[in-house]
Amino acid sequence: MQTELPDLHEELPEIEKLLEQRQWRAVYEKLRDRHDPEIAEIMPSLDKANRVLFFRCLPRSRAADIFSHLDYEHQDEFLEELTDEDTRHLLANLSPDDRTALLEELPAEVTQRLLHLLSPEDLREARQLLGYPEDSMGRLMTPNYISIHPEMSFGEALEHIRKTGRDSETFNVVYIVDAHGKLIDVVRLRRIILANPEDKVESILNFKYVSLSAFDDRERGVEVIQRYDLNAVPVLDSEGIMLGIVTVDDLFDVAEEEATEDFHKSAAVSPLDMPYSLASPTFLYRKRIGWLSILIFVNLLSATVISAYEEYLMEFIILAFFMPLLIASGGNTGAQSATLMVRALATGDLKLDRLIPAIGKEVSVGLMLGVSMGILTYILGWFRGDTTIGWVVGLSMLAIVIVANFIGVILPFTLTKLKMDPAVASSPLITSLMDAIGLLIYFSIAAAILGLSA
Repeated sequence: MQTELPDLHEELPEIEKLLEQRQWRAVYEKLRDRHDPEIAEIMPSLDKANRVLFFRCLPRSRAADIFSHLDYEHQDEFLEELTDEDTRHLLANLSPDDRTALLEELPAEVTQRLLHLLSPEDLREARQLLGYPEDSMGRLMTPNYISIHPEMSFGEALEHIRKTGRDSETFNVVYIVDAHGKLIDVVRLRRIILANPEDKVESILNFKYVSLSAFDDRERGVEVIQRYDLNAVPVLDSEGIMLGIVTVDDLFDVAEEEATEDFHKSAAVSPLDMPYSLASPTFLYRKRIGWLSILIFVNLLSATVISAYEEYLMEFIILAFFMPLLIASGGNTGAQSATLMVRALATGDLKLDRLIPAIGKEVSVGLMLGVSMGILTYILGWFRGDTTIGWVVGLSMLAIVIVANFIGVILPFTLTKLKMDPAVASSPLITSLMDAIGLLIYFSIAAAILGLSA
């Protein structure tokens, strides 16, 4: 039975003491059975001198993996503390995709310094990966994969895999390429292991596979790997030449980043691009003030509508009682509809050519919701005022809910059509728009029913 190890943070004072006493072997023993993310988690808590000594106690085979688990800000800070020789070994041992992610995040001058420390082979690889668009599959892929040729026998293929597969990012999938590197098919390793060693690889090919372009957006990669339930996807150039693979763990990170961005945008916050715990108050202010300032001007529409009907409010003060109820219901309904549309568009459940059916569905839902909520507000209006006031607030609720549902559909589709992120159709934006529109609907219906001229 395996003994549960104490939390590594609790052992931090003892580790620091061992480092100061230069007891490297004792530090190594304490870390030997720990997982890489655990070790990476305590590194930023060490002071500068101990952090470098601590890192040198790690086996080189694990040092790069542990480094890859650090936040980019801590990676940048740590690289400044290492000597060029330490940095050279670290970069050489990082996987190509982790190395590219690091070079992307560092300041340009630091990136250039690090590129000079790479071996000629690693330098060519890094520059090739960095040459693709920022959010493309080319930036995310790794060139470490297992490939064989169709004319090989299965025995030859297994021997080739034993020799070349040690550094592969994934081991359960083998890529069949021709002499020019063009992808022909994708085969599970188990089929090769179970096949007759004398048979040719080409005998099991069906030429059906899923692939991505190096210039495809990262979100496209997430969509493909989820839709086809794959562990890795080959990345090709425009001529079908295989450049690398993107693995599911890399795309899970992308999916998490995209979901976080959507959460931020749905709250009218510009994406942070860093963990919240590392963000300064000034940085958070810059990310939030933009949309809040824009929404002030959107909310001015509501003030303008109220100002236009000020004298009617003075005469029928009961109308003011129902204003918060109606505009809040419109904002909530619109936010619900917009959230459903944004998510459906993000997952590929809805396409742009399905706008009309989506509008029809949401207007129908809006009608049912409006009737239900309209009956409740009619009763409330009758109770607080009279039958006439009941009709005013009941019909207003019906109209506001239908319009809110319509706007909640049309806005995300419009933003997508304009090549903008539909998550911008956030709850604060929908709510602010519906405040003004809801008030306009409410006072227009009140003016008509109460016999007032607008």
